[in-house]
Amino acid sequence: MRVALTGGIATGKSVVARALREAGLATVDADVLARDAVAPGSTGLAAVVARFGAGVVRADGSLDRAALGALVFADAAARRDLEHIVHPRVRHGIDAFFRALPSGAPGLAEIPLAYETGWASTFDLVVVVACRPETQRARLMARDGFTAADADRRLAAQWPIADKVRLADAVVVTDGDMASTLGQAGRLAAWLRGRCRPS
Repeated sequence: MRVALTGGIATGKSVVARALREAGLATVDADVLARDAVAPGSTGLAAVVARFGAGVVRADGSLDRAALGALVFADAAARRDLEHIVHPRVRHGIDAFFRALPSGAPGLAEIPLAYETGWASTFDLVVVVACRPETQRARLMARDGFTAADADRRLAAQWPIADKVRLADAVVVTDGDMASTLGQAGRLAAWLRGRCRPS
């Protein structure tokens, strides 16, 4: 069974994904695949440099994410160009992950932009990790040191959480304490196993 775990930036997706992994579910992280797609020496990084210039590469040959982020979050067309480079490579990695699972086993892909990219429809179930927008914004500023304007630009690049919640098959709400979030993740793991049947 193909399950997508999505939500928004700074909603707590990684915490929920880790809890599900510790509960025994196989998981893959689209963000990790995206980083691999533009690793030094990769065709993905070469494509990024061809589009955005050598200024997005550090002296050691790695991608300067801050420099690239400043470009793409200020320009929707630039962000789309980056997505056209990275997303097909991520999609390939996710598909390979699911193909490698034992027959009938649930697998979970952590995909922040599952709805924005149109990938949500390719999954059997979509789980949304959600919190109040003001909580999301405060977490983003505290976690990454963004100004309010920087945080708002990144939030504006994604669908509002409320829209994702309306489309979800299941929701984990992370406004409460860690015990509440982990308790929901445990119940979610049991629910997902209950929906799987050996083929």
